[in-house]
Amino acid sequence: MTTVEKRLGAAANFVDERLGAAGWMKKSLNKVFPDHWTFMFGEICMYSFVILLLSGTFLTLWFDPSQRDVIYEGVYEPLKGIKMSAAYASTLDISFEVRGGLLMRQIHHWAANIFMAAIVAHLLRVFFTGAFRKPREFNWILGIILLTLGLVEGLLGYSLPDDLLSGTGLRITSAIVQAIPVVGTYISFFLFGGAFPGVGFLPRIFTIHILLLPGLFLAVITIHVMLVWYQKHTQFPGPGRTEKNVVGHPILPVYMAKAGGFFFIVFGVTAFLSAVASINPIWLYGPYTPGQISAGSQPDWYMGWLDGLVRMAPPLETHAFGHTVSWNILIPALIVPGIVFTGMAFYPFIESWITGDKREHHLLDRPRNVPNRTALGVMSITFVLISLINGGNDIFATQFDLSINQIMWFSRISIFILPPIAFVVTKRLCLSLQRADRDLVLHGMETGRLVRMPSGEFAEVHEPISPQKRFILTSHEQAPALELPATDARGVRRPGALKNK
Repeated sequence: MTTVEKRLGAAANFVDERLGAAGWMKKSLNKVFPDHWTFMFGEICMYSFVILLLSGTFLTLWFDPSQRDVIYEGVYEPLKGIKMSAAYASTLDISFEVRGGLLMRQIHHWAANIFMAAIVAHLLRVFFTGAFRKPREFNWILGIILLTLGLVEGLLGYSLPDDLLSGTGLRITSAIVQAIPVVGTYISFFLFGGAFPGVGFLPRIFTIHILLLPGLFLAVITIHVMLVWYQKHTQFPGPGRTEKNVVGHPILPVYMAKAGGFFFIVFGVTAFLSAVASINPIWLYGPYTPGQISAGSQPDWYMGWLDGLVRMAPPLETHAFGHTVSWNILIPALIVPGIVFTGMAFYPFIESWITGDKREHHLLDRPRNVPNRTALGVMSITFVLISLINGGNDIFATQFDLSINQIMWFSRISIFILPPIAFVVTKRLCLSLQRADRDLVLHGMETGRLVRMPSGEFAEVHEPISPQKRFILTSHEQAPALELPATDARGVRRPGALKNK
């Protein structure tokens, strides 16, 4: 044994004698993780969050979160001599005068978009495969909390530069807050430090953006990972996989090597995007002034569906007792999202109550084998996509030479018609795929070879599928078809039954 090995062994023994860590470390290092590409969505979330923390720390060193007026004297000639806030001026300095500042700004913004995209993809994977079922209901709720925090953090983040585009978003936010009955105006004055745009909003959201919400993110992500670690990982059905075991690779060395390499891949892709694809060029928008608005202004993609809902609402207002309730803002911006996120959070309990299933589940579902859940998910996605399209109705109108009113009315009508149609179509597709799987198991796979029988008939030769694929196609629970009894509760024979003819 070398001297280095002796010293490491002595240090490990010192820690174990005081903390008893050897048993826990041995168990943890032997933990098995299943290997499936969809599990990488959660890893992308974590890695992009680390990138956000690193790039955000860099930007914090030079950003001035102040709304005091300054005269810009930097290197960007088109804005030289223009009065603007210190926040906007410092953002311009980061972009043009700090070495690597523009790249770090774009890395931060791209990482935020990737983070939100990974959260959405991860939640969709969990939903469609049933990974939210007992005992993972609380982990699902933590995922919804992360999605909500991401929406708020993104809104505050791109509001900090105080450019014309972000100021437009803040003006919409102010209108949404003021739409809250009775207390809306007071909350708006409290947030902005007076009438919009106020004087104290940027320092407040800066503190929330870099301190409070990242702390909440760290806490929720830590609890989320600890629950995944404690409850063991879900896995897709396959030979040798049961509700009692996990089939995969141990954390060391295989999983750790793959995870470490994947982190650098995510970082590299983010840096490459930031180097070649411009995002949020604030110098083109100019400083924010309440009397101006930029044409074609769009939020980041994850906020676009909320913007689309607000644009879609008809001008509904109620005037009573000297107060005005703006339903055209209150319903699409607060009530509908509240219903959506509350329904998402409680869905595991709702499904368990409807199906009566109180068992633990560690094997995932194939979406086609749970047609109602899959159809509900596609219906929800259709609802969000229609809202997202309407959020960019001005862009679609100019790019495709359409009338913005046509797009508006299409969205207003299709938001009620297309989601139910998507539900029905998706359910029928799932049932059709189930029947296709049944035929594959019973008759085998088509080979494309035709054989002529002695009678002159032509028949195609089918080849049996592999035992592994047969196991995957038949491993799900198949509920028996329900039949009405021949008599009702009073013992009277039911009319219409064939046996009664």
